[in-house]
Amino acid sequence: MLSRVAVEIVEAREGDRPVLRRLIELYRYDFSEFDDADVDGHGEFGYRYLDHYWTERDRHAFLIRCDGSWAGFALVRAGDPNDMAEFFVMRKYRRSGVGRAAASEVIARFPGRWTVRQLLTNPAASAFWRVAIPYEFTERQDDTENTIEFSVE
Repeated sequence: MLSRVAVEIVEAREGDRPVLRRLIELYRYDFSEFDDADVDGHGEFGYRYLDHYWTERDRHAFLIRCDGSWAGFALVRAGDPNDMAEFFVMRKYRRSGVGRAAASEVIARFPGRWTVRQLLTNPAASAFWRVAIPYEFTERQDDTENTIEFSVE
């Protein structure tokens, strides 16, 4: 476990796209345990919406730094409700407070209603979000997802 770390949220710029693309590969690799995804013919998982974060004004990409090193990312679709499209913290930084600090800062940038979804096959994500969201929230489930909804003033 890391002790007292400095967490920084960086808005991803065009020059950061390669960094985000590589971090997404790590995320998709971790996530393949839950969604059974495979790499393509080039050995990549890819993320079909990545370029949209530079062309659509309601999409926002953030990189997470921990003590100056890349530690993860958050992808947000702003709207009513705001949506945490993807959120990733590298394994090294998990259970250290980095994810909670990063989630809190990203959420605070977008006041209003929020939705955060997790696959039921990933109970660790549901447990994380229950702790990471310092607001009163409601949960609902369908056959595949757990959805947390809350508001930030």
